[in-house]
Amino acid sequence: MSLFAELTGSVNAVSPSRTTMRNYDLSLVIATSILVGLGILMVYSAAIALADGPRANYGRYSFVLRQSAFVVVGLFVSTMVLTVPMAAWRRMTIALFCFTLLLLVLVLIPGVGKKANFAARWLPVGPVTFQPSELMKFAVILLTADYVIRKKEYLQSFLRGFMPIALILAVVALLLLKQPDLGALIVIVTIAMGILFVGGINAKIFSSLVGILMFSFALVIWLTPWRLERVFAYLDPWNPVYAQSAAYQLSHSLMAVGRGEWTGVGLGNSVEKLHYLPEAHTDFIVSVIGEELGFVGIMLVLILFAVIVQRCFEIGRQAIAMERVYGGLVAQGVGLWFGVQAFINIGVCLGALPTKGLTLPLVSYGGSGLLMNLIAIAIVLRVDFENRNLMRGIRS
Repeated sequence: MSLFAELTGSVNAVSPSRTTMRNYDLSLVIATSILVGLGILMVYSAAIALADGPRANYGRYSFVLRQSAFVVVGLFVSTMVLTVPMAAWRRMTIALFCFTLLLLVLVLIPGVGKKANFAARWLPVGPVTFQPSELMKFAVILLTADYVIRKKEYLQSFLRGFMPIALILAVVALLLLKQPDLGALIVIVTIAMGILFVGGINAKIFSSLVGILMFSFALVIWLTPWRLERVFAYLDPWNPVYAQSAAYQLSHSLMAVGRGEWTGVGLGNSVEKLHYLPEAHTDFIVSVIGEELGFVGIMLVLILFAVIVQRCFEIGRQAIAMERVYGGLVAQGVGLWFGVQAFINIGVCLGALPTKGLTLPLVSYGGSGLLMNLIAIAIVLRVDFENRNLMRGIRS
């Protein structure tokens, strides 16, 4: 057999598997779909009691209908995002970050930003509100991934490798602390540091920065009396001093999870959602899942998030291996985002972490978070699509 025939035969031997390859990651799509579906179901269950509460102007189906509408809008926007090449996203990175920074400034202007629970975090957009900090999580992923590539030769230097991105993050931190939104800041800083670590920042610099950041967050908490009280309440939630004040949410969250035991009290049968547990449909939706679906329900959520994080990192690894470093870092940044935020939210609901106002990605009620979560998943699917095209010999 000639050399040409041997080469042709070897190409034909792998060609069928490449041509029949899916254009998307099935595991990522399935895990995301189940979480979104579970979110709609649990938002309906957790928020149904609000119709006869202090906010009785809402109808029984108001929250679930709005959540479903957010899903439809998110899927529509995500479909458009899927058509945009990663090279185009990289070109838009600086502009998108600056635009998001402007939105964070607008939130703080009296009469422009909208306040709720003593926090100014939302911008009115017609009949709905938008939370710029959710967009900032996405913008920081794109910015840090681009920064790592442009500054690759300086990542071993503190002044030239880290200080520029540190100053940018400091501006973001000041704006978020003015809202205040320490939870979003923790997620954003963790995302940026994670991408820098994956990108190859000097290990000594990285470990020193982790120590500095931990000290800084501890100092912010120590100097803010109400944050410090939350920490004390977390350490002793059943103390009569805290049980009806700073630890009220945590104590009722623990009661909800405890009532659920292994398999839960049954869908719709939660007691804590009946005006005992505040924000049951947003920050503490895992508590309702634990009460109604039990340990099994919480484990399902954990497994689904583990699948999403694992697929994001694997897709990112494949992209980096094929020299699509920007797309790879973005995909892994999304994995960090979902992993860190889910870890904090679930940890708070289970009493493993101090109370912090962070929603559960893809599940909790809220238009801004859900929209940006679906866009982030679409970005990862775009990276995966380009990976698969490259495997087929198609450059996109």
